This record gives sequence, structure tokens and C-alpha cells, in this order.
Amino acid sequence: MAATAAFSTPSTFKLSSPTQSPSSSSLLPVFSSLKLACSTSNTQISPFKPLKLNRNARFVSAATPSAASAASSSTTTFHGLCYVVGDNIDTDQIIPAEYLTLVPSKPDEYEKLGSYALIGLPSSYETRFVEPGETKTKYSIVIGGDNFGCGSSREHAPVALGASGVKAVVAESYARIFFRNSVATGEIYPLESEGRLCEECKTGDVVTIELGEGDSKLINHTSGKEYKLKPIGDAGPVIEAGGIFAYARKTGMIPSRDA
Repeated sequence: MAATAAFSTPSTFKLSSPTQSPSSSSLLPVFSSLKLACSTSNTQISPFKPLKLNRNARFVSAATPSAASAASSSTTTFHGLCYVVGDNIDTDQIIPAEYLTLVPSKPDEYEKLGSYALIGLPSSYETRFVEPGETKTKYSIVIGGDNFGCGSSREHAPVALGASGVKAVVAESYARIFFRNSVATGEIYPLESEGRLCEECKTGDVVTIELGEGDSKLINHTSGKEYKLKPIGDAGPVIEAGGIFAYARKTGMIPSRDA
């Protein structure tokens, strides 16, 4: 939780609503405050560790490995089945408090955390997100409504979704702390739709997300419809790098682990 505290200031995101997601430009103070915190004399880097250290490369980019430096101008694509939820999906529904004793930095516990993702959904959701006895979900994309990720500030929420195999969440809006935790941990892409996709898509639909430098869209192959997504902005490179600390090391804001 130290990572969150390092850049959780009341003025970081100037939002008129607690459910409004931070804009891409509002992430810049996050990077600046992180650099300042890590450059202060006698400050040790070791206490500032991201919650999860077992991130695997799960994102498919159109760019070749040799073109990684040009990733910002490439198209990132996710494809798979979607799982649809409604409004106000809170962190207790994403990962109940009883599972917060699991330590994501331990590979076996990280895997267990993923097996409990969205286990707190009410019984009205007849389709299980993760089947009993499994550790991974077959739904790589979650589509939600308004105020996704509301509730507590637990970083375990996006980590659990990432551990289960989710690549991206597409919601009408986010609780800002969930959005920020998603970026900070580098687990999932928290994407915003321009309409209520939770009413346009159904669980089990085959969808593709294309994230471009300009236009981004979600294609529902089952219905044959396309939907425009809001740009991910400055958060994209941070998530692609593996989270806020991996991005800071990559860009030279803080020393690398090998230094």
C-alpha cells in the first residue's frame, strides 16, 4: 500500500465526481511526485514495491519486439470472450476481504487470488466468472457499467482480475482509486466506453479491442457492431511497462533493479 500512499494526494486528480475517471493529463503529477519522493535524500527504494511482482507478459501488440521503442505509435489488440456486469461493481464483489491475506508477490498465492476474482458477485449472475476448481477465467475482457471498482482502495482488486487472465476492463466510468490502482499495478487496461456497452454486449460474446494512438474501438464479432472507446492516454505506456515503478525504472526516473 506504500505505493498508493506515495502519490495519493487530494489534488492529484481534480474531479467533480468520485466516480469520474482521471484524464490522461492528470497522470503527469503522479510521475512527478514519484520522482520527487524517490530522489529525496536517505529515501530507500525498497519500501516502495508494487503489490504484485509476478506479472507475466499478457498483452499482444501489433509491433514486433524490435519495435518496442515505437510502441506508442502501434496498435495494441486484445481478443477473446467478454464477461458483462452492471453498475457499481465494488471491490468486495471483485475480491472479497477474506482473500486479502493472499500475497500477490508469491506465485502460488497470486494464482489463488485470480481464482477468486469476481466471486463476490450476487447470485443473479448465473454464469461464474471463474469455474470452480480453476484458477483462470475464459473471459479475458470484462465489460461494466457506471462506477466500476467503487468501494475500498484495495489494490488486490485489479491484481485479482489480472491474475485471473483479464487483459482489459471496459466500463462507462470508474471509481478513481480503482482506475489509479489499475495503472499503478500494470495489471489491466481500464478503458472507458462512450456509451453503455454493458447493455449492448452479452456474456460470452467474442470481442476485439484495438487501442491506437488516436482512435480506439471495441468490435463485437457476435453482434457485428463496433463501439468507440476513449483514449487511454498517458496511462497506456505505464500499464504496458508493468506498472508505475516499472515505468519509472524504464524511463530513468528511479534506478533500475540492476543498478
